Amino acid sequence: MSEPISVVLVDDHGLCRRGLAELLEAHAGIRVLGTAGTADQAVRLLETEKPTLVIMDLKMAPVDGFRLLTRLRAEGIDTPVVVLTMSDSQDDLARAFRAGVRGYLLKDMDPDDVIDAIRRTARGEVVVAPTMAVKLVDMLLPGETRRTHESTMRLLTEREREILQHLSSGKSNKAIAQSLSISHDTVKLHVRHILSKLGLTSRVEAAVFAVEHRVATEQADPSHQASG
Repeated sequence: MSEPISVVLVDDHGLCRRGLAELLEAHAGIRVLGTAGTADQAVRLLETEKPTLVIMDLKMAPVDGFRLLTRLRAEGIDTPVVVLTMSDSQDDLARAFRAGVRGYLLKDMDPDDVIDAIRRTARGEVVVAPTMAVKLVDMLLPGETRRTHESTMRLLTEREREILQHLSSGKSNKAIAQSLSISHDTVKLHVRHILSKLGLTSRVEAAVFAVEHRVATEQADPSHQASG
């Protein structure tokens, strides 16, 4: 049996710390070992506690998350870090990954998606908020040769392409279900089929795939819509 996930939360807004702690402990069974509102508090806490992950905001005062990341590594604290922030800046995304973070999540994500991303990070995956997938592609894959669009997209049904389009815009399963007037379980099933057919392992990879293959553009083109 795997060990339970434990976290330390670092955010200079007390309401955010409390809300996230309650969400993780009460609804996800993730243990919160402690919370910190400043860089100094975070360092002191991590010198005594050994969590699975640190979940950290970037825009903190007086010491921001980037400087805290540098300080943690300089002091030999190598706990994996997941950023949870309001910033959807590509520059911040790039700086965070250069600083060695394991994940980059946004505070406006669906709570269930945040919990899922934290669990996947604890298993060793790198996670990125789906809405940041476009920026990730721009950062990492400029000019790279991509798989043939038509042959790959032919694997998907029209409904699966539609759901893939929604994934590319960062929507949660609940939001997709509401948009398409289908059940949450049906969306989950379609997402599993999409990942299986395309040989992908996560929603983030699916979102990146959609951007690479211009699924959103395709869906917007009436010539690609299913008849009837």
